[in-house]
Amino acid sequence: IAQAYAGHQFGGFVPQLGDGRAVLLGEILAPDGARFDVQLKGSGPTPFSRRGDGRAAIGPVLREVILSEAMAALGVPTTRALAALATGEAVLRDQILPGGVLTRIASSHIRVGTFEYFAARGDTEALSLLVRHALDRHDPDAADAERPALALIEGVVSRQADLVARWMGIGFIHGVMNTDNTAISGETIDYGPCAFLDEYDPAKVFSSIDREGRYAYANQPRILLWNLARMAEALIPLIDLDEERAVTLASDAVNAFPDRFRSAWRLVFAAKLGLDAPDETDDDLIMAFLTLLADSKTDFTLAFRALTEASSGSEAPLQALVGGERLENWLAVWRQRIGTPQQAQARMAAANPVRIPRNHQVERALKAAEAFDIAPFEALMAALAEPFRPDPALAAYETPPAPGEAVTRTFCGT
Repeated sequence: IAQAYAGHQFGGFVPQLGDGRAVLLGEILAPDGARFDVQLKGSGPTPFSRRGDGRAAIGPVLREVILSEAMAALGVPTTRALAALATGEAVLRDQILPGGVLTRIASSHIRVGTFEYFAARGDTEALSLLVRHALDRHDPDAADAERPALALIEGVVSRQADLVARWMGIGFIHGVMNTDNTAISGETIDYGPCAFLDEYDPAKVFSSIDREGRYAYANQPRILLWNLARMAEALIPLIDLDEERAVTLASDAVNAFPDRFRSAWRLVFAAKLGLDAPDETDDDLIMAFLTLLADSKTDFTLAFRALTEASSGSEAPLQALVGGERLENWLAVWRQRIGTPQQAQARMAAANPVRIPRNHQVERALKAAEAFDIAPFEALMAALAEPFRPDPALAAYETPPAPGEAVTRTFCGT
């Protein structure tokens, strides 16, 4: 089946989107009771294709394989790539490209936009059925809640706060955080023009279609809050018969997001700094280090690995990257805060990856694959399989782009 959903795309509402190039084959029940969707992407037209061909080019297919599997290895909730294949067909975009199909696994494909679809039609019966189905799938402990729709919102708020905090911790920029690309499961979904930070810049944007920077790195928590508000609006009729009371309850649930996100963000970055039992007083220390990186245009991933080395006394790599009196002053405060260096280093080594999917390396692997040279893709996948394990043989995959190699724009592939 092809699933129907609506969505706010860059802030504008589209009442019908749906799976224009994807079909849900069915569900798999795992031995532990977990349920998974099996979906094909790029298999052909559906009722929602809107004059599109429903196909996918092999480049975007393999891009999702690389990024989703790397995210899983980094410990970030994500859909997974079960398989990818070349179809032998030609796909016409701005040029003729080889076709491909992705087999994707997800705990569900229910989106914020799925609720918006039925709300826009005033179909409260369908909304109620969808809420029950979603609770059974993702929040079974809340299935008997007094207000099921409200309980669902609260669950989604919690999962999405944790997810976006993890994105921020690895420098990931989704690039197209429309409500139809926001999964209620709390999994990263729809890897289109996404990318990873090289030098740290809170305002960084890669997506070619994000011309105003709506989905820039630092904007992601704020946009997620906005998306959650759209979900809550869709569910107002199910929360309480008194609309004013329903709005109040829904607002309270959504407005829990900033504090929930800040707590999750603090845990993520405290681990990256080696801090134990972090609290609000550590926020200034975290932000001060990020400000140092922004002002010095330092590579995000390399800086945190160099800080990991500094926890054991090897400060030269960090000095080479950042340097200066401001860093010395910050390090003095940080050393006092981390306590036992050995324990801090263990926390940092588990939180700061050595290797991420560097944008220029991803593009290089995809370009080769489009010419049916799969070796660079396979080598990159192998390098990203254990991102926290140092390996001198994989040093090339730790390297930021050389002059002329940096990726400045990424594209959606549809």
